[in-house]
Amino acid sequence: MTNKIQRRTRRRRHIRKKVSGTAERPRLTIFRSAKQIYAQVIDDVAGATLASASSLKGEAAEAGKVARAEAVGEALAAACKERGITQVVFDRNGYIYHGRVKAVADGARKGGLEL
Repeated sequence: MTNKIQRRTRRRRHIRKKVSGTAERPRLTIFRSAKQIYAQVIDDVAGATLASASSLKGEAAEAGKVARAEAVGEALAAACKERGITQVVFDRNGYIYHGRVKAVADGARKGGLEL
């Protein structure tokens, strides 16, 4: 029998077989903990993180988790705009596209990124 983390890891491996970030279109990946959410834009060819954002720092610290997640997406989009990145490929990292994961993607779109 497998537990929740093992199932997510298996889904994650299947996703990463197909999804890869390049310099032209880097990969936007997320990590979701119980209280916080973290997002990074990664160039897998160079093995470098180009931009990152998290709910640890930001103006939406008093808001709920979903609102903070959307703020993280917007902050990441702003950081990407500074570096000239307009298109990314979304890596949900094995999580279901719902709730905070969807909020990060919506916030990134709202900030001007093309997913």
